[in-house]
Amino acid sequence: MPLPTLIGLLREGRTPPDRRVALTPKKCVELQDAYPGLRVRVQPSPHRAFSDQEYLDLGIEVKDDMAACDLLLGVKEVPVAWLLPGKTYCFFSHTIKQQPANKQLLQTVLHEQITLIDYELLTNAAGQRVVAFGHWAGIVGAYNGLLTYGRKHGLFALKPAWQCVDMEDMEEEFFKVKRLPSIKIAITGTGRVAQGALEVLGRMDIRRVSVYDYLYLDFHEPVYTQLCSSDYNRRRDGRVWDTANFHQEPAAYESTFAKYAPVTDLLIACAYWDPAAPHLFTEADTQRADFKISVIADVTCDVNGSIPLTQRSSTIAEPAFDYDPATGQLEPAYARPATITVMAVDNLPCELPRNASRDFSRQLLDQLFPALLGGDPAGMLARATIARAGQLYPRFQYLADYVR
Repeated sequence: MPLPTLIGLLREGRTPPDRRVALTPKKCVELQDAYPGLRVRVQPSPHRAFSDQEYLDLGIEVKDDMAACDLLLGVKEVPVAWLLPGKTYCFFSHTIKQQPANKQLLQTVLHEQITLIDYELLTNAAGQRVVAFGHWAGIVGAYNGLLTYGRKHGLFALKPAWQCVDMEDMEEEFFKVKRLPSIKIAITGTGRVAQGALEVLGRMDIRRVSVYDYLYLDFHEPVYTQLCSSDYNRRRDGRVWDTANFHQEPAAYESTFAKYAPVTDLLIACAYWDPAAPHLFTEADTQRADFKISVIADVTCDVNGSIPLTQRSSTIAEPAFDYDPATGQLEPAYARPATITVMAVDNLPCELPRNASRDFSRQLLDQLFPALLGGDPAGMLARATIARAGQLYPRFQYLADYVR
């Protein structure tokens, strides 16, 4: 693609409004300083976590018209009616899994000769994602899990994360927690999301223990452990664990999570889940007398996924619901002591939009723009381009039937 000289920062158009932004005011200045001749134009927005005035105060142009921009940056899907023909866009399109809700979006991208680069597909040579909000999903998810546990058991009441100004304000809330009993907390996963959750528990000075000690020892203080895939899965044929094989052939494995259910009070689920992989547990397991988990923070929020109780996602405004093991039915949150309360918000980073946006902006400056303005020698942009000038890229030809 030709080198951009004017970059447009889009207002978010989804409902409810997403308050995050791809570039914060300070990162716009840093970008312009790093690449002389490059300018950023910001579309005004009444919802963005960073106000129009914050951009204007740093000399960044704020203007509604994006027609002159060479490259347009958003966060979530751009409304179909807002797409400009022939432009290059970067945003999370949520189309590569053939999501029905976004079929018209991709159809319009192709019809209007648009080039679409998807942040989710930006990877390094090892195939690891380099741009993501996962860390902040873990941070907010862990906080929401503790908030939910405190409310369910009448221990404490914390201000919701979305009502906090930023991470520092949220920290002031969880530092108030003085009445956390000697519960056991399990975190699944080892990626960005899990690291965010670990950060919160670490800042709260909750003690981390080994998986063995978690299972077999009693404590007089709250503790947590981190479970990787091999801790709660095994091969069905009894052969030795193989991490690479688990990712390649997840259907060959079965869950062993049942051993953790009798000792776990709060489960914070942060592990990536493949639809072919086993569920963590079954609905029938929740009816067992030794199933102790009373609160689940399903941070990954795969509906009908690894956590079978997550039969729907929840919202920032109403983040939790209850599951009744006796009937298998969902009920309003905190309905009865016998129910399991599930927090399954599917857009957790939106609750701390300023922090999440700063982190995301840093990733774009370090990863995306060197490739955009440096010729993409490692092919990162090529791997992340779903369509160019109205044509699906070869690796995304499988989407042809989806958009036909």
